[in-house]
Amino acid sequence: MSFNNLDALYRQVIMDHYKNPRNKGSLEDGSLTVDMNNPTCGDRIHLTMTVKDGKVEEAKFDGEGCSISMASASMMTQAIKGKDVETAYKMAEIFSDMMQGKEYDDDIDLGDIEALQGVSKFPARIKCATLAWKAMEKGLKENE
Repeated sequence: MSFNNLDALYRQVIMDHYKNPRNKGSLEDGSLTVDMNNPTCGDRIHLTMTVKDGKVEEAKFDGEGCSISMASASMMTQAIKGKDVETAYKMAEIFSDMMQGKEYDDDIDLGDIEALQGVSKFPARIKCATLAWKAMEKGLKENE
C-alpha cells in the first residue's frame, strides 16, 4: 500500500472515531473520575473508569475538542477496556513514544491507535492526542 493510501486510511479511521466515538458517556457508582483540559487549544475530557482486581473493566469519556483529541479518547477507551492496569500503563508509554517520534515497543497491538502516528509530525497537535492518555494515567495513579 502506498504512503498516500495509508495516510488516507489513517485519516478515515481518525474521522470515524471522531464522528462515531466509542465509549462516549460517563460511568456512575464509584468509578475513577478525571477531568483534564488542554488550555492551548481548548480540548477537555471527562474520563471515568472502573478498575477492579487490577483490571480496567470499563472506560468512558465525555468532553469536547478537536478531531485528534476526541478520536484519541475513543481509541484509548476501546484499547484499555479489559486490560490489566500494568498493560494500560505500558500502552500509554508506547503511545507517548509514538507521539514523540521515538522507536516504540510494538509487542502490544495498538489497533486503530496506530492511525495517530502521523500526529508526531505536528508538534502543536501532540498534546491533543495525548490528553486522554494523560487523564487515564492520572486516574490509575490516584487509584493505587
